[in-house]
Amino acid sequence: MDSSRDMSEEEGCRSPIGLDCCSCCLDLANKSEMEECGGENNNLGSPTVNNFRQLREKLVFENLNTDKLNTIMRQDSLEPVVKDPCYLLNEGICNSNIDQTMLSILLFFHSASGASVVAIDNKIEQAMDLVKNHLMYAVREEVEVLKEQIKDLVEKNSQLERENCLLKNLASPEQMKKFQSRLPADETREISSLDFIHATQPRSAGSAV
Repeated sequence: MDSSRDMSEEEGCRSPIGLDCCSCCLDLANKSEMEECGGENNNLGSPTVNNFRQLREKLVFENLNTDKLNTIMRQDSLEPVVKDPCYLLNEGICNSNIDQTMLSILLFFHSASGASVVAIDNKIEQAMDLVKNHLMYAVREEVEVLKEQIKDLVEKNSQLERENCLLKNLASPEQMKKFQSRLPADETREISSLDFIHATQPRSAGSAV
């Protein structure tokens, strides 16, 4: 009787790191469900409602390397997970569809390291370091992407300016007049003002033919 009950409990616990059986995680999810049913959500920035459920579903249905995951869970120290935001991804433990930050936090608190007798302040401090490292990595990654986008835009803008200058020098007055007649009024005035500025600029002595 007891063995059948134990088997049913094991079958019900489908998550590789036991989130479906963890009392604190289940209380967290149940509390979120009660708040939603009661129309209360005092922590709008809290990840305990949608993010937690999505992560739990992905841990159940996505392909994870459970052998490596279980090995990490038995380690005395999770410093690599705390320090390196890409550790789980680079080690092939999970794929990019899983929230690396939330999974790292859950691993920290459910592992042998998180379960050891350590002062609660120390646990909280390490968890804050984990989140900080993940946020800093995300910001640096976003900044690098923006830098590349700005660089591409500057290069494209410079190329367009060179092409525009070349076309204006090659075009005859009749062609320029015909081209300007096809442009909207605002763009025509802008080109005319640029032509006026270009014409009034002093030419160097070597440019005369």
